[in-house]
Amino acid sequence: MKLQCDVEVVNRMLPSFGIRNRGKGVRAVLSIGKHVDKTSHRSNIYMMICTAKDRAGSRYKLKDNIEKFFTWFVEEGKATVRIKEPAVDICLSKADANSLKNFLSAARLADRGCDANSLPLSTLTPVRARDVEQPKKKLSIVSKKDYPLTSSFPYSLEQLQVSYCKLSRMDMRMLSLKALRKLDLSNNHIKKLPATIGDLGCLSELILHNNHLEAFSEALCLSTLQRTLQLLDLSQNRLRSLPAQFCQLKELVNLKLDDNELVCLPFHVGRLSSLRFLSAAHNQLAVLPGDFRKLSLENLDLFGNPFVQPNPLDHTMKLTFPLPLQELATRAVANLRLPYGPHLIPAHLCRDLEVAKTCECGRVCLNYFIKTAVSMNLHQVSHTVVLVDDMGGTDAPVQQHFCSLSCYSEFLDKSLQRGIR
Repeated sequence: MKLQCDVEVVNRMLPSFGIRNRGKGVRAVLSIGKHVDKTSHRSNIYMMICTAKDRAGSRYKLKDNIEKFFTWFVEEGKATVRIKEPAVDICLSKADANSLKNFLSAARLADRGCDANSLPLSTLTPVRARDVEQPKKKLSIVSKKDYPLTSSFPYSLEQLQVSYCKLSRMDMRMLSLKALRKLDLSNNHIKKLPATIGDLGCLSELILHNNHLEAFSEALCLSTLQRTLQLLDLSQNRLRSLPAQFCQLKELVNLKLDDNELVCLPFHVGRLSSLRFLSAAHNQLAVLPGDFRKLSLENLDLFGNPFVQPNPLDHTMKLTFPLPLQELATRAVANLRLPYGPHLIPAHLCRDLEVAKTCECGRVCLNYFIKTAVSMNLHQVSHTVVLVDDMGGTDAPVQQHFCSLSCYSEFLDKSLQRGIR
């Protein structure tokens, strides 16, 4: 029975001499196994603690020698074993909770003098240096010759950078790094991301700058990344669009989309309520989605996009008279805020409702509408704005939808009145 964790051995006699313990654990390997006592020549069961400074290990007899177990925080990987002789407390922390429970169970059985054959014993031998090293939290690989082909990535990594290694796909070994918070795969040749990257439940920063990505999958948008991802760098790739589900990544604070081939931003981009930094310079954006007005940013960069010059009279008509029954029904569901789902209505109608357009009157339209573009000063949504063009402008066209001819006519009247003034 072995356990890897942090250990502090506290001598209970030191305070009586006015000496304080250091109060900090070190990485160690604990083993429970048989050892032959040199004086009595009897075989007893011991707990052995090996550290980087003492790889040969210190042994503590277990049978009838444990005064108490302190296990209030065992679910957090913490426990204390109070030894009678010598008078020490063995404080364990940063252990896997299940492994710790099994280890303590074996220690209890050994203390009670249970048959050694019924215990999961280990050989009490010195440990290797790498077994007692402090867990590695950060690893940076910026050369193909340094890339680990035969060895695995340290399980404890929280930050991993693998750049300039000509990776064409993500190494699946990275998906086992459950503590990973920052993953930097910039400057590679990655074309597609596995959906299972969403299983990295702690991932808050994903950097994919300068790769060959052509899509960002719906599965990633619907994964645990919804709750954890705060920074996403997709700049210098080959993206032409992002899925509607992209706006489920509601914890995003910083989004970089520069130097792609994007012709549009996600329809419901305004749902990214935590977003504060957005850069989408040098794409193919002609107009911004109407939902863009809902953003509240600190910094915005849309330089180098071929934005159209908005003209309220230049419009796209997608209205028929009378409106189809399906359009009327789905409008009613949205306007009356009725609950819906694939268990109540067809799945394709649910998808339509997810991208419903809002008219200036406040009502909703789906597949039948009039669409035009209006000019918006980007300072309305961002404290700092990088100039949109070389002329020093900060205005950009934003889509506007109308549910009926009367709404569009009313909008035109207001526009003309503003023009006359």
